[in-house]
Amino acid sequence: MKYMNVGSADIQASQVVLGCMRMNEKTVDESQTILETAFNHGINFFDHADIYGGGKSEELFGQALKNSDIKRDEIFIQSKAGIRKGMFDFSKEHLIKVVDGSLERLQTDYLDFLLLHRPDALYEPEEIAETFDLLKSQGKVRYFGVSNQNPSQIELLKKYLNVPITANQLQFGPAHTGMVDAGFNVNMLNEAGINRDGGILDYCRLHNITIQPWSPFQVDLGQGLFIKHPDYKELTQTLNEMADEKGVTLEALTIAWINRHPAKMQPIIGTMNLERIEAIAEGADLELSREEWYKIYLRSGNTLP
Repeated sequence: MKYMNVGSADIQASQVVLGCMRMNEKTVDESQTILETAFNHGINFFDHADIYGGGKSEELFGQALKNSDIKRDEIFIQSKAGIRKGMFDFSKEHLIKVVDGSLERLQTDYLDFLLLHRPDALYEPEEIAETFDLLKSQGKVRYFGVSNQNPSQIELLKKYLNVPITANQLQFGPAHTGMVDAGFNVNMLNEAGINRDGGILDYCRLHNITIQPWSPFQVDLGQGLFIKHPDYKELTQTLNEMADEKGVTLEALTIAWINRHPAKMQPIIGTMNLERIEAIAEGADLELSREEWYKIYLRSGNTLP
């Protein structure tokens, strides 16, 4: 497992993150086994959100950590706040309430990272800055970030913040390549040339913000896994063939494809399957050639100008 800083945070975090969204489906004992399996294979960074399982994912993780021999300062816990039923809410009152609830469920005194969970159109950047300052001064949150935000949204926040933005969660994977498509097709009149995200990939690299790709095995939120999608049979076949050649799994190869990008991303895997966690962790150090990276990119249905 390779380790990295997250943005400007001077820490040694695993380059692979275990996302705990589905942990609510497990028992405490099962959650402990998942936590320990990930940790024993080098994963020391765990991603949560207050809405995952209605808070039960955090609750199970907190109890699992308490029951294990893993020390709190040996891992990094990240959670997200801002999504409510039928709305987004970045108000000071809501963010503080969510953080306090997450800390209680996780049975910890602090979050290593707090991310704003999708943009709230009604947010006041001055209020967010005040909230972040308070949470940091109280020792409840060490570092801050965002998810699914574009450069302008981040810049507006940064105008008022006294703390750096360290991370931005964005979907990215072999079947969801929007962040690189527009870069290949600058000034082209084709569909791929449409810049939908304001150049967020280059922006994050310029401003030392770590991109945390979520759902790297999915096409998008509505179409599910690319390995089950009829439009991505060639991609799946290529990944399987390359994985067999290298003695790794398709999932591990997918993570290696993401990590081959020089942006030094930190992909999030959401599996609760022990064998997959082990396989992905063991394949995390796999390095792909430039030719292999482009082959996978093209087999997903993309073209080069």
